[in-house]
Amino acid sequence: MMMGKNTVATVQEQKRNGDRITMLTCYDYSMARLMDEAGINTLLIGDSLGMTILGYEDTLSVTMEDMIHHSAAVARGAKNALIVCDMPFMSYQVSVEDAVRNAGRLMKEGRANMVKLEGGASVCPQIEAIVKASIPVCAHLGLTPQSINAFGGFKVQGKTTDAARQIVEDAKAVERAGASMVVLEGIPAPLAELITRTLSIPTIGIGAGAACDGQVLVYQDMLGMFADIRPKFVKTFADTGSFMKKAFADYISEVKSGVFPAAEHTYRIDEGVMETLNKEYIK
Repeated sequence: MMMGKNTVATVQEQKRNGDRITMLTCYDYSMARLMDEAGINTLLIGDSLGMTILGYEDTLSVTMEDMIHHSAAVARGAKNALIVCDMPFMSYQVSVEDAVRNAGRLMKEGRANMVKLEGGASVCPQIEAIVKASIPVCAHLGLTPQSINAFGGFKVQGKTTDAARQIVEDAKAVERAGASMVVLEGIPAPLAELITRTLSIPTIGIGAGAACDGQVLVYQDMLGMFADIRPKFVKTFADTGSFMKKAFADYISEVKSGVFPAAEHTYRIDEGVMETLNKEYIK
């Protein structure tokens, strides 16, 4: 477990030292405190909140206001983790100016330490401009959820020679553009290993094998709380979903039976006060 504040410099040092980087998605204050106290290096306010928190079918409907709202909540709860916030769909694709302005909002209003955007060479002008504005950038390659309509769904990327070569070239391009880290999602493990060995910046894998410099999962997936989609790469570290449903059912039962609240859950009052009130109000 790494103690102290995690920064862009510390996660890059982790890569150099072969110390694997831990990242989880996070969307609120209380969960941020728990993850931070556990020692997670990096918290990602992912646009996955569109699906896991807001109930959308995909990430495309998520707004800047959504991201700022949740990023600020996470930043208030995490004292040591590096806070990375996704730039939502169409917040950076239209123009470089839009990209810099919106990245600045995520830093200033959302209190993020780094922004993440999807794409390779096509978004390098945006990466360069954002970095010039002194805002660290995490790139995102492979299966990029904002491009699911172009991909035809959630499909593994980089399986052919040309497609794999393109991802490698994109990875090199985003590094040259100034990205400090890159997420590799939904690509074959050997390809992710090649990219990790090629780049000097950390790679964070999700469905990209164990050779990446770090790993990220959606926390609802790894805690068994989100069953709408079950990707192959997800491991359930605790079946919290079932545990929570049992707790909810027990709560319903105890409320209906009158078992809860018990005496230990209630506040006392002087008997004389109640005697006076009972005489006044109960006839």
